Amino acid sequence: MSNTMKALEKSKPEEGLWRIEAPVPEIGPDDVLIRVHKTGICGTDLHIWNWDDWAQRTVPVPLITGHEFAGEIVEVGRDVDDLEIGQRCSGEGHLIGHHSRQVRAGKFHLDPETRGIGVNEQGAFAEYLRLPAFNVVPLPDDIPDEIGAILDPLGNAVHTALSFDLLGEDVLITGAGPIGIMAAAVARHAGARHVVITDINPARLALAQHVVPSVRAVNVAEEELQSVISDLGTSQGFDVGLEMSGSQAALDQMVEALVMGGKIALLGIPPGKSPVDWSRIVFKAITLKGVYGREIFETWYKMIAMLQNGLDVSGVITHRFSAAGFEKGFAAMKSGASGKVVLDWS
Repeated sequence: MSNTMKALEKSKPEEGLWRIEAPVPEIGPDDVLIRVHKTGICGTDLHIWNWDDWAQRTVPVPLITGHEFAGEIVEVGRDVDDLEIGQRCSGEGHLIGHHSRQVRAGKFHLDPETRGIGVNEQGAFAEYLRLPAFNVVPLPDDIPDEIGAILDPLGNAVHTALSFDLLGEDVLITGAGPIGIMAAAVARHAGARHVVITDINPARLALAQHVVPSVRAVNVAEEELQSVISDLGTSQGFDVGLEMSGSQAALDQMVEALVMGGKIALLGIPPGKSPVDWSRIVFKAITLKGVYGREIFETWYKMIAMLQNGLDVSGVITHRFSAAGFEKGFAAMKSGASGKVVLDWS
């Protein structure tokens, strides 16, 4: 194996990423070295590419970016006894500490010391990735690499969608990006009665309808949610809301469209501070839950089980490029007309 590798790096504090030759990471006794086969481009990666205010505050330069991946273990640390060379895997990109109250209680996803690969630590847009063995998620043979490479965002969708009981419920999803679309697929798989997804981007709504044919895709610039509620025969509105857009207008619409005592899981991040009409939330007795990342590792267990039991999100992948064609991949992401974009490193 060569001691250098191709990688995509945020080399300068400006727009873009650069393809570089970097040293292959050296692993420690509790780490594994993964030969990366596929990576997904995430909205976070697009923030880093654009070098927006958040990226400037958060990301050290230089840094190999990327955190959605699937690959194969090619080296294991001397203290790793439950993983093998040649084993296919994905992995949890949130690197946790060992000291917080949350971690000591087993609530790993709530650790305030969390650091992210490709955001704070060297990432997966590379031929090789060093990862703590604790973070490795083995891939069953019936889950292909390109699905393995999008388990991270699928985990966001699963964590958000399963925040509340969905069986027999009417679900409203605001934001038809890839995670919102996958959340719609999860909601239907989990037994929701009606699933409605809203956006103002016709291409994304068309993709949602393609990936989850039973979902009702609504362009709220052209159709009123109240008329949709009437068409569905849900006299009071939706039981559960999944907010994926980060739009204050979408959240306001969701609050109005929910039943008394409705529940909202919030994954979308509004830019800056947003005005909220708290009186409507209080008087409708609405429960709000903020969602961050995935439950480590319960979400991974559940999404792999659902994939093996018929959940199909493969249609959300709309573009595939070689790693050398990464600029085309980011252009597709920036167009607003893509679903998930996957890069091939093999």
